[in-house]
Amino acid sequence: MEETRELLTAEEASEKLLSFGAPPPRLTKAEAERRKTENDLVLQLKPHSLWYYSWRRMRRNRLAMAGLIITVVLIVVAVLASTLAPFDPNMQVLEYSTKPIGFQGNVLLTKSEVDPTQTIPIPIGEYRIQGDRVIYTTDEGRDKSIPISRLAGTSESDWHKTPTYYFGTDRYGRDVLSRLMYGARVSLTVAFFAEMCSLVIGVLLGSLAGFYRRWIDDGIMWFTNVVWSIPSLLLIIALSIALGLGMWQTIIAIGITEWVDMARIVRGQFFALRETEYVEATKALGLSNKRTIFRHILPNSLGPIIVIATAGFANAIIYEASLSFLGLGVQPPASTWGQMIHDGYGYIAAGSNWGLTLFPALAIMLAVFAFNLFGDGLRDAFDPKLKR
Repeated sequence: MEETRELLTAEEASEKLLSFGAPPPRLTKAEAERRKTENDLVLQLKPHSLWYYSWRRMRRNRLAMAGLIITVVLIVVAVLASTLAPFDPNMQVLEYSTKPIGFQGNVLLTKSEVDPTQTIPIPIGEYRIQGDRVIYTTDEGRDKSIPISRLAGTSESDWHKTPTYYFGTDRYGRDVLSRLMYGARVSLTVAFFAEMCSLVIGVLLGSLAGFYRRWIDDGIMWFTNVVWSIPSLLLIIALSIALGLGMWQTIIAIGITEWVDMARIVRGQFFALRETEYVEATKALGLSNKRTIFRHILPNSLGPIIVIATAGFANAIIYEASLSFLGLGVQPPASTWGQMIHDGYGYIAAGSNWGLTLFPALAIMLAVFAFNLFGDGLRDAFDPKLKR
């Protein structure tokens, strides 16, 4: 059998050879806009996951994005506090006690006899180098000297500093800005682990109550209502006293108290999803209850769970600050926002050094505000009624 082939004329062949490898023709502005519109329509018609549509709605919410940006900044400051902080948060310079905002010091750095890697600042007025010693004037106006070998570093720029305390100092001469940065690390660490603890307890109890119902639901909800009837802060204080004082005791006290809302939300989600067709299909296939709960129902409940967990971060920050303010949370010398407010609120009545209380209070307000904005944005983003 003979094969029929399409023959090209000489002109057509030359045109194809000339066009081979040539760049595509330039599009006019109207043509480019038309193609972009067509691509957008194709993307809109193409099916996507819930996360795709949620993120699109999230980006259109300016307040939610502002909360997300502030949250990311707080996390970066907490993680990089040891790099970003200008001073050691526990370094005391008693001569610089309760200095105002923007105070500039003048110190000589000496080697610590206990730990050679640490330096001890000596506040000075003026100084001069005389031989192998440095003669300096103290705040009282007396002249003293120190061997250069005892100073930190090998050059004058190493052992002589003029640090600036941008937010002033507290009553022990510690830098307020550095303590705020390290306080963010403590607050976010406590909030994260406490919320993870409440998340595990709430999801476990809520899923069991919503899936099995009957006497299991009655027993779990009775216990949930008992815990819910006790004021959260009073229960956290009682647990903190019973467990002892410290960071992990604070995390446990907050975590085993704040699971009630999570359990009720998860229970309601399981009530709604338990009667869906795909859950009935898992029963028909003979899958175990454990697989049905954790592989099929729980992943479809992640939207409300994430929203409640995000809002729980804000509550955990407030509870941690409240415990630290009362002296029942993370203990000194660790830097916490609540402890900073406790140390500085007396100066407000005296009419001086108001920044010692205002700055940590603003930090708490900003963190709570950011997490609440982000949580509200997530709630709106995961609402299927808003899907476009």
